[in-house]
Amino acid sequence: MKKSVLYGVIAVLAILVVALGAMLVSRGGGGGGEAATPVPQEAGVGQDAAAIIAERGLTPENVVAALKTFMPSGQHDPFIMFSSGGHSGQVHVIGVPSMRLLRTIGVFTPEPWQGYGYGDVEQEAMFKEADPFGENVRWGDTHHPALSETNAVYDGQWLFVNDKAQARVAVIDLRDFETKQLVKNPTAMNDHGGTFVTPNTEWVIEGGQYAAPPGAEYAPIDTYEEEWRGMVTFWKFDREKGRIIPEESFALELPPYWQDLCDAGKLVSEGWVFCNSFNTEMAVGGAGVEEDAVPFESGASQADMDYLHVIDLNKAIQVAQENELRLNGFNYVPLQKLIDERVLYFIPEPKSPHGVDIAPKGDFIVISGKLDPHVTIYSFEKIQQAIANEDWEVDPYGVPVLNFDSVVEAQVELGLGPLHTQFDNQGYAYTSLFLDSAVARWTLGGDYPRADEGWQLVEKESIHYNVGHIAAAEGDTAEPAGQFLVSLNKWSVDRFANVGPLLPQNFQLIDISGQGESMQLLYDMPIGWGEPHYAQIIRADRLNPIQVYPEIGWNPRTWSKDPNATEIGQERVERRGNTVEIWMTAVRSHFTPERIEIKKGDRVIWHITNVEQAVDATHGFALPGYNINLSIEPGETVTVEFEAVKDGVFSYYCTEFCSALHLEMTGYLLVQP
Repeated sequence: MKKSVLYGVIAVLAILVVALGAMLVSRGGGGGGEAATPVPQEAGVGQDAAAIIAERGLTPENVVAALKTFMPSGQHDPFIMFSSGGHSGQVHVIGVPSMRLLRTIGVFTPEPWQGYGYGDVEQEAMFKEADPFGENVRWGDTHHPALSETNAVYDGQWLFVNDKAQARVAVIDLRDFETKQLVKNPTAMNDHGGTFVTPNTEWVIEGGQYAAPPGAEYAPIDTYEEEWRGMVTFWKFDREKGRIIPEESFALELPPYWQDLCDAGKLVSEGWVFCNSFNTEMAVGGAGVEEDAVPFESGASQADMDYLHVIDLNKAIQVAQENELRLNGFNYVPLQKLIDERVLYFIPEPKSPHGVDIAPKGDFIVISGKLDPHVTIYSFEKIQQAIANEDWEVDPYGVPVLNFDSVVEAQVELGLGPLHTQFDNQGYAYTSLFLDSAVARWTLGGDYPRADEGWQLVEKESIHYNVGHIAAAEGDTAEPAGQFLVSLNKWSVDRFANVGPLLPQNFQLIDISGQGESMQLLYDMPIGWGEPHYAQIIRADRLNPIQVYPEIGWNPRTWSKDPNATEIGQERVERRGNTVEIWMTAVRSHFTPERIEIKKGDRVIWHITNVEQAVDATHGFALPGYNINLSIEPGETVTVEFEAVKDGVFSYYCTEFCSALHLEMTGYLLVQP
């Protein structure tokens, strides 16, 4: 049975339960001297439900919404959502439609429960490799998670996410939901339009944000047009290694407009990349500094049009391979080269755009200007024709600007503050409306199921409040799933209990499964981390994570057996000069060895292997006084290194309640003065 049909059946049953319960309560009450009609014992559920519904003042719609989201204990959600964690620097994993938080993945910020960033030598090396300026940065601002794709469909293997604050990109392995790589962009200070992948995940796209002198070098603000630049970076991803390869990656120098979100073409438009931009006015701000300065808010919003960047990726790759210019050691293709080789084109787009999204067949490019009530749809076929006909003018830098009227397919008026668009499998598109606090549903023309209805607005669903991104189930792939959409709202105002002036964000689940029926708001999920930005929703059956590492002594980062794996009976402590190396095992309910004595000033190398092979048999290892806190999953080996700079007695213990004798799973590190 299709899920949409199943939900319809559930909805009908819910209404029947309400009606039956009310009827039974009414009949059971008696009246007019008549004896009450006996109620069969099996009808007790109806009575209970009716009483609860009446007590809480619920409507049939409330009950239907609850049934559509309720997931009984032991049952699993059909979809999994990966949401950026915003200022937490992490990624959240959420079940859909239950909206249960399943896990938070440590990415750019240490995460204590997972022991992420608290002593593991390989994690420390990963943090240092991507540490801008060697400042021991341990926070991030995650924005746009991107699932790996095969043939423009999520394959459930890898997840990428960017750190806007430091222009970093992370690689997360979905075999164990752990971060395996952090890379720092050497050509930019920060970014926004990352991360997005090409249809077969050969490239991870990182768009820029605010223009700056290349490599963040100093240049006076009055040289903005001459010496400041924008950028977009293409990171080469090696699927077999599961790593970004910086030596094979490259950046494109762009005019000093503020580049924003990107999306890779697919199917008919594969091989092309589209990035929007704003501040083509090249405003330089200065409010509060210069008396007559125009603030960015208005200075960057004066023109009627900004520029959609259209990039021929195949040609860009070829040009990058021949390019000799390096910026901070990174392959950096200059703007003039892109112009000469016809790599880069612009298309006018309504002012202050914030989203660019490719329709499922790859035939249409949808953009939204925040200060225009329309979505604008461009035809890829018309874009190619305009390029072939050289139907363009040029911008101040010489970049071809295609004729707007030659490439636009349609414009649909939706409402105030349109931002981002997703798609379903019924021929609908969905766009977030920030100022209207709504999600708009509209029909796609062209060769889509509802093309006979034309390009038109169908309905709006109010949300609470000020939506930014939206995420439909597989809604930015070649095979959208439909069924559910999540609205990522910036404000919650009155939705939840008052917890002080810093309020949670609100993820609202919307049912979009009905064929021709209205959308239905189902659920509010408070998010107590600010500011989750974007999410992608994948069918759960596309994921295939492990529950126990393949062998005892597994190294998650090399995905092989660790050379320092320790089995029971192999535990030992060895001293070489002032270096002490420990091989330890962890099993319910003890560490071996339980006592370790060293001297102040010793260099300690400590390998710990969780020899458990049972599902969920995780052990923690906390060593207070030395800032060491580990989570060691079944079969995993972890190594920490530190210098014993403090003398004294330090108890180490398991932080995961692993057995009835969990409190006895402890030991002592004795550091002689």
